[in-house]
Amino acid sequence: MTAEGFLEGRRLQMARGVLLQCIMGGYPPARFYGSDDSDLALVPDPAQIHHLPWSKPPRAFAICDADELTGESSNLSTRGQLKKVIQRYAAAGLTPVVATELEFFVFAANVDPTQPFQPPVGLDGRREDGQSAFSVSSNNGLRPFFNEVYECMAALGLPRDTFMHEMGVSQFEINLLHGDALLLADQTFLFKHLLKEVALKHGLSVVCMAKPLAHTPGNSMHIHQSIVDSGTGLNVFSDETGQPTAAFRHFIAGQQACMADFTALFAPNVNSYQRLCHPYASPNNACWSHDNRAAGLRIPASSPVARRVENRLPGADANPYLAIAASLAAGLYGIEQKLEPSEPIQGEFKVPDNLSLPCTLHAALERLNRSQLAKELFGTEFIEGYIASKTMELTSFLDEITPWERRVLAAQA
Repeated sequence: MTAEGFLEGRRLQMARGVLLQCIMGGYPPARFYGSDDSDLALVPDPAQIHHLPWSKPPRAFAICDADELTGESSNLSTRGQLKKVIQRYAAAGLTPVVATELEFFVFAANVDPTQPFQPPVGLDGRREDGQSAFSVSSNNGLRPFFNEVYECMAALGLPRDTFMHEMGVSQFEINLLHGDALLLADQTFLFKHLLKEVALKHGLSVVCMAKPLAHTPGNSMHIHQSIVDSGTGLNVFSDETGQPTAAFRHFIAGQQACMADFTALFAPNVNSYQRLCHPYASPNNACWSHDNRAAGLRIPASSPVARRVENRLPGADANPYLAIAASLAAGLYGIEQKLEPSEPIQGEFKVPDNLSLPCTLHAALERLNRSQLAKELFGTEFIEGYIASKTMELTSFLDEITPWERRVLAAQA
């Protein structure tokens, strides 16, 4: 939209079906978004209008809500779904606080998708070989890129906590500062857009696929969650003596109760389950533990005021609005129903059958389709539309024959 049109308050409208557009560009049948495919209004959030510092000529970027023309939030909007979950917390006198950890790879430009990704050539003339995990000098070869990323984050008002090289070849992680759940979803979304755009300026490719390289850890988007009393601002997971509360137990139990049903919301792509095959770095279970990274739900070591629950299932490929909404909705469900969690696990453990999760997109979509709870919390229209779109993507994947099949199976009798 032109700046003049935006400043005049001109309404931008978009067909409802676009919210269910699949990643290949197609759409499920019109019955999933209304046979008329009528318009939605894109309503900009005044707090999320940004001048893009990397853009020449100058451009601005507005994060919008997708609202029906009657004024209410569209059921198909993931940002709207998160706002509804936050409103349910507010009705109970509670405010969720979250932080996201986002992992991503920085690769050289990949013009041939049949070829594996490669790390870029650094300023030293070499490609990283995978020995830089957690090194203080690991990103020196990419310093011009990261310098601009930092400058753009500052210009956009995106506060960062820590930034580090992760375990993978040319893999990095950022921890965004904890805060309001909607704000963190917006910041995560905006940061991913920033990364992609700045990388293009530097002839690089930033990849947030869950598992872009074989034999290498994948990209997660861990979600740290705590709940504060809206009146006092105190963390309801800790009592006045610093001990964990019933609300803390109930929140964990809600996560456990919903995790299998919601797996397709946390791991939305075929490739998501490649990441979850690695049992340590990407735990595919609904167990919980005190500071054990093999558990899907980890309680990091912290002071009572910072007591929180880390959901380690979502990948960097997940929609941040939907992943945060699903995780928070699960925790609130546990608080409302006063559910009790399993016993915490420590050390080496075997995942009980009742805490295992779907291990393919097909199984996750089947589980989501059977979930009455998901339809109650997010609405039948959203869940059925989401499944329809993701089923199209799964079908498209299954229509292709992979190099592995040609290499390994073609010679079989």
